[in-house]
Amino acid sequence: MRIVGGSLRGLKLADVGTGDTAAHLRPTTDRVREAIFNLLVNGTHGNPIPGARVLDLFAGTGALGLEALSRGAAQITLVDDGSKAQALIRSNIAKARAEEAAELLRRDATRLGDSRGAPHGLVFLDPPYARGLGEKAVASALHGGWIAPGALVVWEESRPPLVPARLVPIDQRRYGDTLVTLARLPGA
Repeated sequence: MRIVGGSLRGLKLADVGTGDTAAHLRPTTDRVREAIFNLLVNGTHGNPIPGARVLDLFAGTGALGLEALSRGAAQITLVDDGSKAQALIRSNIAKARAEEAAELLRRDATRLGDSRGAPHGLVFLDPPYARGLGEKAVASALHGGWIAPGALVVWEESRPPLVPARLVPIDQRRYGDTLVTLARLPGA
């Protein structure tokens, strides 16, 4: 796995191999990550990355958040409760020399609690597929004030997710077994 664009382009991230099924680690492939960022940068919804506060739920390796940082995001918050994921994310933050711009939280994404900082304008969500955890995590993030009005949510799943009524779906694309749904929280 590598960062595919921006100032950190080409940076090799900590190797996960084929993932860690026990820990539900299934890293977004470089190809899918590149497609997601091309969609964000070139889409009709405006590029949400420059200067953004980014929330990466079920962060796994942190690759999505670090890719956003490489492409101009101001700050990333990476959330994962797995010990293997925590170690991988810490290693990748160090490789990217992103300690000052990255916050790593060991927390269950489906029970975030209240946000202690400013809300996030770009949210990545890559839960274990087909378990309904994405829906719970989005509900938790909305309830806790983690998502800013006008924020864009990028949701990876194997099937169409049940997007909460507060979010407006704006695009959906399939890349192999990954379905990427873009949704926006109205406001601002």
